[in-house]
Amino acid sequence: QVQLVESGGGLVQAGGSLRLSCAASGGTFSNYGMGWFRQAPGKEREFVARITMSGRVTFYANSVKGRFTISRDNAKNTVYLQMNSLKPEDTAVYYCAGTPGNNYAFASGSWGQGTQVTVSS
Repeated sequence: QVQLVESGGGLVQAGGSLRLSCAASGGTFSNYGMGWFRQAPGKEREFVARITMSGRVTFYANSVKGRFTISRDNAKNTVYLQMNSLKPEDTAVYYCAGTPGNNYAFASGSWGQGTQVTVSS
């Protein structure tokens, strides 16, 4: 299993942008489908976006579609989440997750420790 470490979170005003990074180590990164999830205070963890091993296919939650972009650089063992037009409701701890193949079984995969994103109004 890969080990995952997120970075790039912070405090931003509504309408602003942030780019999250998730660095992988200890496994063959290009063999893992990757995803981003988030958990707001008092709420359950929710899916944000996912990307296939090759990076050719992506999928987004309706709440972020058109504002967030997931991408990956297999040469750098890193997956990214570009977040634009941020809203206060995007405030959450953001987690990246990885699972072998493209089956998106993230619950049984590897998870990072999370990075806090706070959007002020």
